[in-house]
Amino acid sequence: MFLLLSNDDGYLSPGLRLMADALLGEVERLVVMAPDRDCSGASHSLTLKRPLNVNEHDGIIYSVDGTPSDCVYLGVGGYFDAKPDMVISGINRGANLGDDVMYSGTVAAAFEGRHLGLPAIAVSCDSHKPEHFADAAKVVVDLFRHLREHPLPADTLLNVNIPDRAYGDIKGFRTTVLGQRDAPESLIETHDPRGRKLFWIGPPGKVSAGGEETDFHAVANGYVSVTPLQFDLTRHRQMHDVQQWLEGI
Repeated sequence: MFLLLSNDDGYLSPGLRLMADALLGEVERLVVMAPDRDCSGASHSLTLKRPLNVNEHDGIIYSVDGTPSDCVYLGVGGYFDAKPDMVISGINRGANLGDDVMYSGTVAAAFEGRHLGLPAIAVSCDSHKPEHFADAAKVVVDLFRHLREHPLPADTLLNVNIPDRAYGDIKGFRTTVLGQRDAPESLIETHDPRGRKLFWIGPPGKVSAGGEETDFHAVANGYVSVTPLQFDLTRHRQMHDVQQWLEGI
């Protein structure tokens, strides 16, 4: 198997490096193609107005001056002499739960792999200052081995969130749905040295829907959350209502 790893924290991220080390002996070939800087919050953006530069490090690691989606597009779309069989993105610093998946570059990298026809997994750790990255990498190996022995359909995309706990303290795995947050908090206003206004994006909203079936609940209670995601954003239940509304034009 040929495995492509990426992320949005950048190619120097310890989570990515630990995951690569843990998976290296599990496959025939492994490469890392990741942004040359932190691209958190990049979502599914592609660089279309300039060419992309790729630098090679240590033989199997490649950095790209682009977005996470750019990296996977390059890695799957012909940069290498063969097409990878799977994409794994992560391990991200901080969880990607509920509405976070809309903004996450980590999830977007996995989405791009799935969009290009490969099974893909996005992996995040529930802490911005993880103490158990190496344990999270062990969880990824468990998932990968199980997926290798019991393949899911090629259109599978899994969003995985791991509690920042020692491996032995993780309670297990749960299949979950995406929870929901309230609207983000207000903008944070500041000023530059000349007095001009500057703005920081406010913190994410608090959890508004975090019932027992959600990813929020699973991770908070010590379980690895595994949420299957799909591309189709169509609100099918509203198709009939919108058709009736259009007939009034």
